[in-house]
Amino acid sequence: MKLDLLAFGVHPDDVELSCSGVLLVEKLRGKKTGVVDLTRGELGTRGSAAIREQEAALAAKILHLDARENLGMADGFFKNDEAHQRTIIAAIRRYQPEIILCNAPEDRHPDHGRSARLVEEAAFLAGLRKIETFHNEVLQEAWKPAYVFNYIQDRYLEPDFVIDISDVMDEKIESIKAYGTQFNSPGGDEPQTYISTPDFLESVIYRCKMMGKMIGVKYGEGFISKKMVGFSSLNALVTNRT
Repeated sequence: MKLDLLAFGVHPDDVELSCSGVLLVEKLRGKKTGVVDLTRGELGTRGSAAIREQEAALAAKILHLDARENLGMADGFFKNDEAHQRTIIAAIRRYQPEIILCNAPEDRHPDHGRSARLVEEAAFLAGLRKIETFHNEVLQEAWKPAYVFNYIQDRYLEPDFVIDISDVMDEKIESIKAYGTQFNSPGGDEPQTYISTPDFLESVIYRCKMMGKMIGVKYGEGFISKKMVGFSSLNALVTNRT
């Protein structure tokens, strides 16, 4: 299945927290969207890998994704090496996305920056035809996406551009809440964590408000690009008269 937009997240819920609004916006515009999770989040303090798999499936329905898969890499211990790069290359060639979204280049969680570098390098290598990968024993065609953008996670990073997600903010929050073991769930038998308190979810909403304010809308999601972004026309610009 060819996708227009493919988001990679090292843990299930990374995408929901950081760029699910854009996935929803593009879906409303008729684009095909998907998510690839690198790990099952098995080192998470709350819940389990099996439960998070169910939560990710529910979030996928809320986001109306055309595809979602988990690569089963080792949470906390995956590496940016040839074997892992080839796994990502095969996924990119399988979905042939025009645009890739991936983890923040540096963040509170060390997995995030390592994942970003892994996906960025694999996205370049996926375009080299002399690197052979196979799917169902069939040689895959080389494919290089037009853009690779980093979404912004826990640590604030200055965005290169912001996308208006005001119309889909409620669905974004619903997709985050699909991970019931992780968010807005203090108390119970499991220990409280940095992300399980209501304050954390409020900080996600505040971040979207802050990003939106930058471009004169209610809510936004920010992205970082190492490549100059081009526009086909000025119609793509958000009208901001504030």
